[in-house]
Amino acid sequence: MLTASGTGGKGCAVLARQRQAMILEEVKKTGAVRVSELVDRLGVSDMTVRRDLEVLSRRGLVEKVYGGATAVVGRSTDEPGFEAKSVQQLPQKEAISALAATLVKPGTAIGLSAGTTTWTFARYLDDVPDLTVVTNSIRVADVLQRTGRSDRTVVLTGGVRTPSDALVGPVAVHTLRSLHLDMVFLGVHGMAAGPGLTTPNLNESETNRALVEAAGRLVVLADHTKWGIVGISTIADLEDADVLVTDDGLSKEGREFLAERVGELLIADVDEDGMSDTGGETA
Repeated sequence: MLTASGTGGKGCAVLARQRQAMILEEVKKTGAVRVSELVDRLGVSDMTVRRDLEVLSRRGLVEKVYGGATAVVGRSTDEPGFEAKSVQQLPQKEAISALAATLVKPGTAIGLSAGTTTWTFARYLDDVPDLTVVTNSIRVADVLQRTGRSDRTVVLTGGVRTPSDALVGPVAVHTLRSLHLDMVFLGVHGMAAGPGLTTPNLNESETNRALVEAAGRLVVLADHTKWGIVGISTIADLEDADVLVTDDGLSKEGREFLAERVGELLIADVDEDGMSDTGGETA
């Protein structure tokens, strides 16, 4: 259920981001939203809702129609930019990240792919000492280096920078093929029967495959909305995932299907306030 309110001041930017995430979630569930309904549910003005819809429309996340907005019909090459994806499924990404962080052991070498889920996950590594982190994400590297910890080594692969701030291409692939990592945490655009774990970006797919090949264990981080989505290029099969961490919004059918194929399926709990429960459950 959509509920949010707020007044002007320093909190406006944060509240706008939260509202837009809630609107996107509602569009995902119902396929369409009306301005009048959003005004009542969010407790904000008509103009505020219309501005939120305009922002989401410019980012390609919804299609504006008279009196509201509808879902955008997905294509296998559709890929919103980093900023657009960063407002989607925020509570789920936090819950998934908190649960996945419990898998990381001190003194290990891990890899993180580019993406907003792995970017969120990077913030949960602050309490893990003596880590070496390899990533092709400028955003992820920035989060890790802000702490200034002397016991952490951050390795950027190098390569050609994409609009989502991923480093890809021959340089990145060559770097990854020379490394051996204890564990790799992979964010994906979609996961589905047949195509497996996919991306809509051909430039990033080869680099992601090289990252997967460097992994001693592969951990996939994917919220429930990724189930049934197919990008143009396959990164890995579902069976290649040693662990898949998702959230409790995943359908019963999705849980049963994935539990039979991945090594271990971990479900992160998200309560009504959007707070994560790091306990999660195993399916």
